[in-house]
Amino acid sequence: MLLLLKCYVSVSGSTARYTPDWKSLDARPLPSWYDQSKFGIFIHWGVFSVPSFGSEWFWWNWKQNSSSYVSFMTKNYPPGFEYAEFAPGFKAEFWDADEWAEIFEASGAKYIVFTSKHHEGFTNWGSPTSWNWNSVDNGPHRDIVGELATAVRKRKSVHFGLYHSLFEWFHPLYLSDKASNFTKQDFVSSKVMPEFYDLVTRYKPELIWSDGDWEAPDTYWNSTEFLAWLYNDSPVKDVIVVNDRWGQGCYCKHGGYYNCADKYTPTEPPKHKWEKCNSMDKYSWGYRRNMKFSDVLDLPAIIQDFVYTVALGGNYLLNIGPASDGKIPIVFEERLRSIGAWLKINGEAIYGTKPWRLSTENGTVPVWYTSTDSAVYAIFLTNPGQYSFQLFTPVTSEKTVVTLLGIPDPLKWAPLHSSGLVMLLPELPYTPAQAWVIKMQGVA
Repeated sequence: MLLLLKCYVSVSGSTARYTPDWKSLDARPLPSWYDQSKFGIFIHWGVFSVPSFGSEWFWWNWKQNSSSYVSFMTKNYPPGFEYAEFAPGFKAEFWDADEWAEIFEASGAKYIVFTSKHHEGFTNWGSPTSWNWNSVDNGPHRDIVGELATAVRKRKSVHFGLYHSLFEWFHPLYLSDKASNFTKQDFVSSKVMPEFYDLVTRYKPELIWSDGDWEAPDTYWNSTEFLAWLYNDSPVKDVIVVNDRWGQGCYCKHGGYYNCADKYTPTEPPKHKWEKCNSMDKYSWGYRRNMKFSDVLDLPAIIQDFVYTVALGGNYLLNIGPASDGKIPIVFEERLRSIGAWLKINGEAIYGTKPWRLSTENGTVPVWYTSTDSAVYAIFLTNPGQYSFQLFTPVTSEKTVVTLLGIPDPLKWAPLHSSGLVMLLPELPYTPAQAWVIKMQGVA
């Protein structure tokens, strides 16, 4: 009996029960896979990909009489055309989930976050509470979430996550609840929660990226009740990771990791795990045909943003917007594959790292530091144009070994006073990313 009791304690003692309040929920440890992953791909795809003009907020901006959107519709569509009429054009005729998954894996991303539903309300799976406004009944007539989940999970190195908007701009029940100053919860009980439970039980995502919450408090959304179920009893309770968008006042305060705001960029390492989401198209998250080449982040800019984020302890979630036919624009694919090529050489300075005691310093050129238990990495984003390279902060020892990632031979180096070192660089190998990494072992 004592042995059985010990076995029970050892198994159940690690699975604490969480109560539906923020004090309890915020105390849950973040599953380790998320911090180790560092890099994810965000995918915005929906009916908004059909007009593909302006941004994924097309419907809202058009109905708010934004002049450019009204002009676009007047020039290209007949009077009386409704947004719902775009849905049959969301055909995804060239969409291949395995092709997407291969690109994501080649990018070096360790997780993806895919839009199950954006603010327009169209669901990319056959939601039982979204009749004829979903990808099975309308548009491509395919279970997009399901097909993508299957394809991604064939790649064992990539975790599957879902973005989900809580509110819907023009849903009658939501507008009615809003008119009551959110004293009613008809939309939540009949739409939001049934869809969340359906997504989790059917597709078992390892990450939920909540959004569309900001007009109402978390008590309206029943956020804490849902998260308690998610952490205690859901089929993903041991691996699930969530963000902080669960109602007014939650940003940078409650939830799993913190987004804080779109494109959030702190100046010092936050004390709590965080993520920066950024879009490859500087002006939109969804695909837009009026995108210019200069609107797309180039590879050095992406790597710089990525390195900065990881050095400050964050994860980097980079967004792409596929076209309505299911193809990822070539310029986006090129960027993703180029990131993967850089990570194949320099990934040990990114994956599974933690911030060092100093995030950055100006040596011969500015560097960003990351670290593991056995090494410190100095990432520099400017070719110094000389062979002598100085760092002023690392404290060397007799066991210090210095290498340039991608070059097998150790570098010659000498200490500088009580801290720092000067090293002799080889000719730097060409990289479109314009970023190189010095690895230092045996330094403090």
